[in-house]
Amino acid sequence: MAIADEIDLTTYCLQTAEKAQAASRVLATVSGQAKNDWLKASAAALRESYETIAEANAKDIANAPDYGLTDAQVDRLRLTQDRVDGIAGALEEIAMFPDPIGATIESSVRPNGLDIRKIRVPLGVVFFIYESRPNVTADAAAICVKSGNAVILRGGKEAIHSSQAIVRILQEQAAKFGIPQDALQLVATTDRAAVGHFLKLNELIDVAIPRGGEGLIRRVSQEATMPVIKHFAGNCHVYVDQDADLDVAVKISVNSKCHRYGVCNACESLVVHQSVAEKFLPMIAQAFAEKWVEMRGDEATCQLVDAAVPATEEDFGAEYLGPTISVKVVADIDEAIAHINKYSSKHTESIVTRSLAASRKFTAQIDSSAVMVNASTRFNDGGEFGLGAEIGISTDKFHARGPCGIESLTSYKYIVMGDGHVRG
Repeated sequence: MAIADEIDLTTYCLQTAEKAQAASRVLATVSGQAKNDWLKASAAALRESYETIAEANAKDIANAPDYGLTDAQVDRLRLTQDRVDGIAGALEEIAMFPDPIGATIESSVRPNGLDIRKIRVPLGVVFFIYESRPNVTADAAAICVKSGNAVILRGGKEAIHSSQAIVRILQEQAAKFGIPQDALQLVATTDRAAVGHFLKLNELIDVAIPRGGEGLIRRVSQEATMPVIKHFAGNCHVYVDQDADLDVAVKISVNSKCHRYGVCNACESLVVHQSVAEKFLPMIAQAFAEKWVEMRGDEATCQLVDAAVPATEEDFGAEYLGPTISVKVVADIDEAIAHINKYSSKHTESIVTRSLAASRKFTAQIDSSAVMVNASTRFNDGGEFGLGAEIGISTDKFHARGPCGIESLTSYKYIVMGDGHVRG
């Protein structure tokens, strides 16, 4: 889709961001009830409009070969009745969460009588850049508006017709509940240059959130003039400690790696204490063989597992997103922690152990957004954490870290109430 001839790309992006900023100021005063009513009405409208959505989705499916999409990518793009019901259900779930805006985080009364409150406020305008899954369009719009933020949605060209149909429905419902339609805008061009224009508008856009491949995220991080909430990769680890229950370790390792290969919280690296390696590695090798997972190991691993392939330095830092895993045998927990902190992408790490001391040391010294004890890395997920839908998982330390749900898209300010107070 091209921008109308009379409006150039620079002007279009500027006008879109200006409308979003104006809408964000109105949205900041919209009640939680109105936002919840909008979410519920939008869910109902999505279900009722399935035929319209399916017609738009069929255009995207028909265009998929032109974009070189794989069968798996086409399947993720396809919107069935059940999937639209799922999108609607996610909106209804978001409506059930408390409205964070205006909530008091902490308060105090000073000796001089000043009443000071720290309250949650929206970030303002979110520029959300993502790839081709149309359900993300609805999820991102819902999370942003629920948290009081206007959002500019820049989805992949592969899902442009589906996303347009979904956004039109959400905008139509927004108007009924006092929510500005410009609070959720879908970028009307698939021209990649538009992203660069938006990323320069830091006076109008408060935060950029890229969700997709590492190339997209690195481009946004390099070009953005506003803060970026991001994670580049998901090189997650499972460490099997000397005090691990090895049957539990097998179960957790297999689930972490094999539950879903192509996700950011899948385990890509296995670290094993040398005192259990001789027994554990053949056990996990058999379990991985049943899943057709290739093990790329250090010298100790290759000596214990005939099928293991010698690992390179690159393997220990790789995000495979497929049936391959790196394996390292370590002398002790200190070496395990050092190895993980060196190669980790700061996403998710897990320790399997029956030692309270080992678990405390691991959780204190591992520098990642989530650290699991005797649990799969796959649990680092907004829904699993009880946060509801998420807009992504951040490996940053500022402004948000881990699954970014509704509260992660807020900031705070201080409200100070006086009674003619002046400072002496």
